[in-house]
Amino acid sequence: MGKTLFTKVWESHSVATLANGQTQLLIDTHLIHEVTSPQAFGMLRDLKLKVAYPQRTFATVDHIVPTDNQVSPFSDPLAEEMIQELNRNAKEFGITYFNLGSGKQGIVHVVGPEQGITQPGTTIACGDSHTATHGAFGAIAFGIGTTQVRDVLATQTMALGSMKVRRINVDGKLKPGVYAKDVILHIIRLLGAGGGKGYAYEYGGSVLYGFSMEERMTICNMSIEGGARCGYVNPDEKTFEYLKGRPYSPKDGAWDQTVAAWRAVASDKDAVYDDVVNIKAEDVPPTVTWGVSPDQAIAVTENVPTEASATNDSQRESIKEALEYMKLPAGQPIKGTKIDVAFVGSCTNGRLSDFREVAKFLKGRKVAGHVKAIAVPGSQIVDVLARQEGLDKVFTDAGFEWRGAGCSMCLAMNPDKLIGDQLCASSSNRNFKGRQGSPTGRTILMSPLMVAAAAVTGEVADAREVFGLSA
Repeated sequence: MGKTLFTKVWESHSVATLANGQTQLLIDTHLIHEVTSPQAFGMLRDLKLKVAYPQRTFATVDHIVPTDNQVSPFSDPLAEEMIQELNRNAKEFGITYFNLGSGKQGIVHVVGPEQGITQPGTTIACGDSHTATHGAFGAIAFGIGTTQVRDVLATQTMALGSMKVRRINVDGKLKPGVYAKDVILHIIRLLGAGGGKGYAYEYGGSVLYGFSMEERMTICNMSIEGGARCGYVNPDEKTFEYLKGRPYSPKDGAWDQTVAAWRAVASDKDAVYDDVVNIKAEDVPPTVTWGVSPDQAIAVTENVPTEASATNDSQRESIKEALEYMKLPAGQPIKGTKIDVAFVGSCTNGRLSDFREVAKFLKGRKVAGHVKAIAVPGSQIVDVLARQEGLDKVFTDAGFEWRGAGCSMCLAMNPDKLIGDQLCASSSNRNFKGRQGSPTGRTILMSPLMVAAAAVTGEVADAREVFGLSA
């Protein structure tokens, strides 16, 4: 009986079975940033411990770093303190650090792949929910808490319970104006925000294998929003081509041998899954959220749900709560909902291909007068490449602000925040209450091109209509 990639990686990284039934799992690569690591390093000092394998840990700054003025000292004393603490910890413990002066800084889930640190068949951990992003390369990647950050720093292992594997196939051809972001929002809508509890998601099918590596990253990034512990795509020629020649990728002498090992870690053709879900690509519409959970999503052509559409009391209460918070009229079209802010960026959609795609359609257009629009590259390298192609000028000519690299308005642990009950059309990953910095701020998730359509019309709009894409 064949094995899945998940099972192969899990078994090859199992150090021991603990008394509680959990596995002590070897972690190949540990990624850290300024928010969840200070306490962990403090615990190491209290216990008089060192970082066990500093060469396996990589640091960057992303969450709290401002995107408008990145010159230290920052105007926010707490942000400055956190940056200085990471500077200190990286230096003291001998950790590779992509700081603001390196030219390689950025969102941790953008930096890892572009440096070639993220590799197939490896285990990766980071104190950040969206670590599943790295699964796009055939890695098993987990978001962890601060005490687990401490454990990985001290032992290069962590305790974790095993999980089932669900295969999600998307086959066929996506319609024009439908992107990877729409696919993952559609999956979460179908399976639910808790549908992946206890599972690792393996994504496959002709659509996934047709996607670029950056599109696969978008899919895997939001696995956690579907309740899955991690999500991955089996490595293939696109994976190897992306990684070849990157700074931390295997060098020429070891390349062929390593690629052979990467191929072997992919799920066997006769692998057995705990569950299989099949989705037709033509059934995936341009999708937007309407509520306060990523599974509260609809096609842009649909109406906002009503309480009467609920199938049980729990769902009815959820719809009622979401409608009250979002201030959306039940039963009315989502299209035409006025927005205040448009945000293109985040570890979900802040890569070069995202900005290229938007720029193709944004050129020559203008952001609506009442909309504040910002574009935030996922890394300093993305920023440089975008500028070389003139993408930044397309955005600024249209009325967007082009910012420095960082997490920005995705979670607003920096100055990029909503004010009051502003409504944001966002290419990020979470639409929770208060997620974008204001306790009453409202978020509608959508693809980058849909954000652009909302920005230029001033309201939630169908990008196919705005930009003349044939259905």
